[in-house]
Amino acid sequence: AAAPLPTPPSLPPSHRVCNRGPRFSFNPSNSNYSMYCVSCRSPVCYRCLEEGQHGKHDVKALGAMWKQHKAQLSQALNGVSDKAKEAKEFLVQLKNLLQQIQENGLDYEACLVAQCDALVDALTRQKAKLLTKVTKEREHKLKVVWDQINHCTLKLRQSTGLMEYCLEVIKENDPSGFLQISDALIKRVQVSQEQWVKGALEPKVSAEFDLTLDSEPLLQSIHQLDFIQMKCRVPPVPLLQLEKCCTRNNSVTLAWRMPPLSHNPVEGYILELDDGDGGQFREVYVGKETLCTIDGLHFNSTYNARVKAFNSSGVGPYSKTVILQTSDVAWFTFDPSSAHRDIVLSNDNQTATCNSYDDRVVLGTAAFSKGMHYWELHVDRYDNHPDPAFGIARINVVKDMMLGKDDKAWAMYVDNNRSWFMHCNSHTNRTEGGVSKGATIGVLLDLNKHNLTFYINGQQQGPPAFENIEGVFMPALSLNRNVQVSLLHGKESKDNIGQRICATEETQSAHHSGSF
Repeated sequence: AAAPLPTPPSLPPSHRVCNRGPRFSFNPSNSNYSMYCVSCRSPVCYRCLEEGQHGKHDVKALGAMWKQHKAQLSQALNGVSDKAKEAKEFLVQLKNLLQQIQENGLDYEACLVAQCDALVDALTRQKAKLLTKVTKEREHKLKVVWDQINHCTLKLRQSTGLMEYCLEVIKENDPSGFLQISDALIKRVQVSQEQWVKGALEPKVSAEFDLTLDSEPLLQSIHQLDFIQMKCRVPPVPLLQLEKCCTRNNSVTLAWRMPPLSHNPVEGYILELDDGDGGQFREVYVGKETLCTIDGLHFNSTYNARVKAFNSSGVGPYSKTVILQTSDVAWFTFDPSSAHRDIVLSNDNQTATCNSYDDRVVLGTAAFSKGMHYWELHVDRYDNHPDPAFGIARINVVKDMMLGKDDKAWAMYVDNNRSWFMHCNSHTNRTEGGVSKGATIGVLLDLNKHNLTFYINGQQQGPPAFENIEGVFMPALSLNRNVQVSLLHGKESKDNIGQRICATEETQSAHHSGSF
């Protein structure tokens, strides 16, 4: 219903409407009204003006004000008309929205039912496969046991018959008759006894089923199953793949993956590792990969690792913590993956030679950052007086020139008469005594005292070569095609080297490297 028109406010005597003439006549041709009082908002006649009732008011021509007010009213009506039109269109839109919500709700219900049914069907099929494996395992165990039962029953029957016959023969009182068959019976009894070999009376299979169903990741995914718009947008907990996590020497490799049916986007991962002494975690990797190897850790140490994922919405929760134990001592070979392409490795990557007349570098597979380490190399071939170099290097050492020419390596290069120490292409401490075929080069890396010492045939070659060295180092070697060098494995330190090491800590033997 239309709202009632507002009641005009009462006016003071000087603002009262003229009482002469029709009150509700707004016809400008009416002779009684010819002017319009803007202050009183009312038409007035000449007599009112002559009497001075509107003397100080703003009075304008009636026709002009009539046209002005009609234009204002038309303009206001146009605005109301536009809003009314928009309201009608909006009502149509809302009614259409009601219908769309009904239709979309039914579609989403059908889609949800179909997706859940697909998951149930997949689980049912997987259940059938797993039950088939259990059935096969059970049938295999039963067959093995029944075969043992039949075999043992047959042997027992034969042994029992032989025993009964022998007991009857023993009752024979005729010595000559007994002796005629006793030798044969003794052999048969011995053969029968030998048939019961060791393990013949032990089950070949156990009653336990070596099958463990790892359903926790799937259960966790089912519990997290929800509509994307209703879930927290940060990534879920990554799952560590324990079967791919491992240690090698003083390196650890960790692998992880996101849970199945995880829809939240992942921009990267943050891998954290403690210090090996139970200290605080620190970031060791940030990136998109799901596999990471950390080198240069302490030997004989236990490390805790965990990982979390992140995206534009934030950082997700940590995974479970995995515990990894590094090796007691270093076992290493030459590393084909990081060697110069001219290096040729053989003997399970324990022997190195080169295709080029220029010096080329090859590294070991171990990385050292703590403790004392000693390894030896044997000169298998030495032609035309080359200068092989032995020592340590960073992983990013330049590999197409002699070891020690850049700032990433610390080395001793040696010919058939003398040796030099070299780092940053600086040659120092020339020392008499070289190498030939059959010589043994020893390298002692003492990261407790931060120095490096070299030995030739068990004798120290010059003073300690380098001091104040810190960081992560790998065994390194450079050689050309005139030299062949092999790592010595299963060999303990020389007596004089061992005495020096034992003065610090107890010696431990290794494959071809001792870590003390």
